[in-house]
Amino acid sequence: MKCFFAAEQFRHDPKAFLSSGAPQPNPEIPERARRLREGAKAAGLDEARPPAFGLGPIAAVHTPEYLEFLENIFERWRRIPDASAEVIPNIHPTHRDGRRPLSAVGQAGLHMADTACPIGEHTFEAACWSAWTAVATADSVAGGGPDAWAYALCRPPGHHAFADLAGGFCFLNNSAIAAGRLRDRGAARVAIIDVDLHHGNGTQGVFYARADVLTVSLHADPLRFYPFFWGHADERGEDAGLGYNLNLPLERGSGDEAFLEALDAGIRRARSFAPDALVVALGLDAFRGDPFGGLAVTTDGFSRIARKLKGLERPTVLVQEGGYLCPELGDNLAAFLRGFGG
Repeated sequence: MKCFFAAEQFRHDPKAFLSSGAPQPNPEIPERARRLREGAKAAGLDEARPPAFGLGPIAAVHTPEYLEFLENIFERWRRIPDASAEVIPNIHPTHRDGRRPLSAVGQAGLHMADTACPIGEHTFEAACWSAWTAVATADSVAGGGPDAWAYALCRPPGHHAFADLAGGFCFLNNSAIAAGRLRDRGAARVAIIDVDLHHGNGTQGVFYARADVLTVSLHADPLRFYPFFWGHADERGEDAGLGYNLNLPLERGSGDEAFLEALDAGIRRARSFAPDALVVALGLDAFRGDPFGGLAVTTDGFSRIARKLKGLERPTVLVQEGGYLCPELGDNLAAFLRGFGG
């Protein structure tokens, strides 16, 4: 099986973010991709480079004014006297349905949900290659049989990005873009199952009013954990999408058995949806040794998670989301990939 990756993703190299109000080194660094490549290689996957698809597949998910912002904001920011080295907003609107400011500072607040998604000189380029990696992976499995699958090593990650909003290290929503590509390639219904430590709020937001994509997310309970304002069990979708969103929040510190029990519920919902294809938003930060420390899944637990997801027997795109530097990061990916590949 294949692992898709583009070396341009290394060029995004954020330096800091705010955690509980204090500047901290940014954990979403290029070394993550190096460790994950090692894990994919250890699992026996062959690496392939995606082509540059242009903005079409990305613009199918993200608004044109947001993409224009991402492409140009760093150069605009550099023209501000005494501005920070990276684009980090210092103001956030109380709502985002009013006027759009012309100011670079105002637009940063409008299009960046928090201070954990700093934009540097090469961020847009890396995010595009990350998205194109997801597109190429979707193309490789589209129309295949139940055993068709491939892994998209996407960095920066994407599941916190809304149609017009960055957040939580994410700029372009790779899992949503992969689902859209599968729809374009003939899958009438696509299920996204997100197993990241954090709720996939951006993915939920993209599809919240749609019935053609089912979104399921397992994550640490957001009452006391990022992203706080999304991910609660009573969020079921709206309008045409009512009943097509399932959140399965877990108590902090939950380990393999609690995670797998919740996953069973998510898989039951996916079976009832009868998808033509599956996207797995593959976060590895639910690991017990991950720096974010929210859940306690083991390395063997990732293999068990993979085997359960494989049981859905659908063409599957595995899209890398979170999972941060710890000695076991590559091992966790390898365990998942081996589990999924049987």
